[in-house]
Amino acid sequence: MESAAGDQHLSTTQVAAALGVSVSTVKRWVEDGVLPAEKTAGGHRKLLLANVLEVARRERLPTSDLGRLVGAPRRRAKSVDTTSLEKSLYQAMLTGQGDEVRQLILGAYQSGIAIESIADQIISPALCRIGHDWEMEKIDVMHEHRGTQLCAAALFELKAMLERRVKRNRPVAIGGAPAHDYSVLPTLLAQMVLLDAGWEAVNLGANTPLGSLQRAVVEMRPRLAWLSVSHLDHCDTFMREYRDFYHAAEQKGVAVVVGGRALGDAIRATIPYSSHGDGLTHLAAFARMLNPQKRRRPRGRPRVRGEH
Repeated sequence: MESAAGDQHLSTTQVAAALGVSVSTVKRWVEDGVLPAEKTAGGHRKLLLANVLEVARRERLPTSDLGRLVGAPRRRAKSVDTTSLEKSLYQAMLTGQGDEVRQLILGAYQSGIAIESIADQIISPALCRIGHDWEMEKIDVMHEHRGTQLCAAALFELKAMLERRVKRNRPVAIGGAPAHDYSVLPTLLAQMVLLDAGWEAVNLGANTPLGSLQRAVVEMRPRLAWLSVSHLDHCDTFMREYRDFYHAAEQKGVAVVVGGRALGDAIRATIPYSSHGDGLTHLAAFARMLNPQKRRRPRGRPRVRGEH
């Protein structure tokens, strides 16, 4: 069985060639703790591709050759255009091109686009367009379901890459979508944003009763709980159950972040929360504020055009 791209191990020579730095620079980054590495029985360093991608993206290092290692198309950083990527993803999802969906999503991450931007600027607009086409009866629900499943498959592959960058003593976050909300992607993307921000994110998934989420808060004692609400059947029932959930979270000192297209201004005006986001960019900012990451800047990084 072929391993996921994020499970690939690279030699220091491969990493140096892909990032445009010397082998000695890569070895120094390993010694400084910037790039985690494992040593083989022969004493050679092997680096996890997921860690290399994370450092390259965070430090905006050259990444054109990393695309080949991921199996994604090669793109220069200056050519990244989220509008064009969104249109291409929409078309690929609509026509059932699974390989293209995978390449576009993994390629966007490899090109240096943050997870929250991939969610807000590429995936979400593409999904909205497909949903609108279905509502206008331009496509069948089969096309909408197929496109969603292809997108989910690509995201699970990218999530596996994020989960490989395990750090100790990460704060815990839990979340999901409420009962009768069967949207899988919004809460999956929220989990991925939190993973990327350095959290141990546990996604309880779609159609999770608020009572169950409340129990998870009590048992798991997270620092943050998120709730993604794309659909509501009964607003009054939701608000009553939500207040009980929020009260339990408040008693445990858990920050509650809510979002989703079903939480309009009228509902938000009547419920308490720690933070609300119109997109996952807001969740990422709030999560990083709660859990700021101390990072060592790599010495010997190549000069990027325009830097002084």
